[in-house]
Amino acid sequence: MARRRLGFWRRLAVLLLLPAMTVWTKRSWRGMENLPAAGGFIITPNHMSQFDPLLVAHYIYASGRWPRFLAKASIWKVPFVGFMLRKTLQIPVERGSVEAVKSLDTLIEALHQGGVVVIYPEGTTTREPDLWPMRGKTGAARLALVTGAPVLPMATWGAQQVHDVRTKKISLGRRVQVSVAVGKPVDLSRWQGQAPSRAALEQMTEAIQLATRDLLAELRDESPPPIYQVAARTQGTTEPTA
Repeated sequence: MARRRLGFWRRLAVLLLLPAMTVWTKRSWRGMENLPAAGGFIITPNHMSQFDPLLVAHYIYASGRWPRFLAKASIWKVPFVGFMLRKTLQIPVERGSVEAVKSLDTLIEALHQGGVVVIYPEGTTTREPDLWPMRGKTGAARLALVTGAPVLPMATWGAQQVHDVRTKKISLGRRVQVSVAVGKPVDLSRWQGQAPSRAALEQMTEAIQLATRDLLAELRDESPPPIYQVAARTQGTTEPTA
């Protein structure tokens, strides 16, 4: 999307956030060449802080595309925030309700229109003490199976210096080093054309999450844990997010 076509509200959001993000963070961005220049696709970041969506948005905007996040509908009830989310084309979801089906329809339409859809497979910030990804929910896999849109894994690191879910502390007084990396599309070809069975969606989600975990390991320069040891401790997390 050409930036001149953003319109008033999206341009206002950029004017409000971009200067702060530029001053607030020292950025290391990798893999931007993996983002398609046109056409719809799905981004699946890890989620370890309430600050990391801003990193994701900044990265995607810098690539020349506009991010459309799928997020909890409760955020839309926050004064001004909810208004801006609506005006900037973000997508609310009420989990476990008829509205969740409507959200899926909106996501499908967004992809067909060439949009960039951001889905956090974990559905919430990670509960792992070392901030590795948890087992994902199957919403991104379901959307990919229905639309055929590519799924690009994304890893972020450094947001915990601003908001740390382990301590609940927020630090606003210093510039922070942050890293974002995007990998090549996850190979989901073996499931193409299959019905969205529970088994297929869980296998696709595993492939997506392992790709994200491995990207995060590169950013952290550490060996990652086996992600499904995490899954054994977080039962009941396979329901779709959309």
